Amino acid sequence: MEIYGYARVSSYDQNEERQVMALQEKGVSLKNLFIDKQSGKDFNRRAYQKLINKLKSGDLLYITSIDRLGRNYEEILEQWRVLTKEMNIDIMVLDMPILDTRQYKDLIGTFISDLVLQILSFVAQSERENIRKRQAEGITAAKARGVKFGRPAKEVPENFAELVQKWQNHEIRLADLLAQCDLSRSTFYVKLRALRLNLPLK
Repeated sequence: MEIYGYARVSSYDQNEERQVMALQEKGVSLKNLFIDKQSGKDFNRRAYQKLINKLKSGDLLYITSIDRLGRNYEEILEQWRVLTKEMNIDIMVLDMPILDTRQYKDLIGTFISDLVLQILSFVAQSERENIRKRQAEGITAAKARGVKFGRPAKEVPENFAELVQKWQNHEIRLADLLAQCDLSRSTFYVKLRALRLNLPLK
């Protein structure tokens, strides 16, 4: 039997040290420790896929909490089923001792642990959806206050319409017009369309 550990943080600027220390305290060696630094929205993660390829029947996998495994309710349940039923892997969730497949092999124990897993998986996904909702509400509120997102619009010179007219009359080349306005070709055509539709150029 090999002992493995899996840790995950959502981005590179987050620190996985707390998870790593907790897993090492359970006897997980560095060579059997797999860490992802990306969202838990699905299981297409490099370290997690490497872990799956290393696991063998009878191995033990430690994770610090169920949301480190993932945040998608249905996919967490499916991964748990694949690991424990198809691959015959034991899993121990450190912050929820009832989720320890080594201890609950009887029917009632399996029912209880499966029920807890479903509840926690649902909570993990609900939290993720609530975060998305709060972000969307924050963006909407910021836009209502006049906060602008993304790159500032490229300004054009005051004589832009005059330069366009000269270009259309073949008095200047497009390359010269772009140079004078400091515009890329794609941005120029966006501004040109706005000009023709009498829309704001800024």
